[in-house]
Amino acid sequence: MVSSFLSSARAGAALAVGSMLCVQLGLAVSVDLANEVGPAGVAWLRLAWAGVLLLVLVRPRPSSFRRPVLGACVVLGVVTAGMTILFMIAAARLPLGTASALEFLGPLTVAIVRGRGGHRIWPVLAAAGVVLLTEPWHGGADLIGVGCALASAVCWGCYILLTQRVGDEVAGIRGLAVSMPVAGLVATVVHGPSMIGGLSWPLVLAGLGLAVLVPVVPFSLEMLALRRLTTSAFGTLMSLEPAIALMIGLLVLHQTPAVPAVAGIVFVVVAGIGAQRSGAREPVTAG
Repeated sequence: MVSSFLSSARAGAALAVGSMLCVQLGLAVSVDLANEVGPAGVAWLRLAWAGVLLLVLVRPRPSSFRRPVLGACVVLGVVTAGMTILFMIAAARLPLGTASALEFLGPLTVAIVRGRGGHRIWPVLAAAGVVLLTEPWHGGADLIGVGCALASAVCWGCYILLTQRVGDEVAGIRGLAVSMPVAGLVATVVHGPSMIGGLSWPLVLAGLGLAVLVPVVPFSLEMLALRRLTTSAFGTLMSLEPAIALMIGLLVLHQTPAVPAVAGIVFVVVAGIGAQRSGAREPVTAG
């Protein structure tokens, strides 16, 4: 039994890390597109296409969902739209690693609140890593960017709890196939009308490619990961996001990290390993 739990934790950790890699690669390659349509425009293209793709590929039947679960899917869609749009705005105003580190405060809070006993050491260690990654002592940060990143953090914390709730009730990614079209609809209402006139086929196709990279693949991986990990473990594993963002920024965007940022990477990696070893969930039965 113990070995099966550890195996489940490792699988969940691998899924979570794969999700984060997809997200950060998608953000890096969307920089040029954001220069053309703006950060919120990129978020809209990604979410709208993701909703369409999941509807076509999965073809969910909302009538087969229990009413509370369907309601959770709808709320999850609204939260997903807010998280995506707010973070894209923050990433356009702040370094990628800084924006990701601030957004990580959402899952870190989940990890601290849901953690028990000695497991609390991992969120604390991750928090120290976040401080080193953001280097707040330098000052001069864009307040709008910081505000959007923190608002996105709140959405991300809610997203983790709702995703686990939906994933525990619904098999596979059927829940995501309901929540993502809702997110696309919300993004369309908020930003779609201002974008319609300026769209071109190259932009539309670029948005389709990004939708696969972010959010279809990573959000699917996250939903599967949350079936194998506690919310505390998953939230702490998300501490790897700023480190991954820093590495993608270096390799793709040529953003060279400072020494404190490298130390922060070490802290969050150690916290992530600790979360993986102690965070397996009891098996759940999907409806």
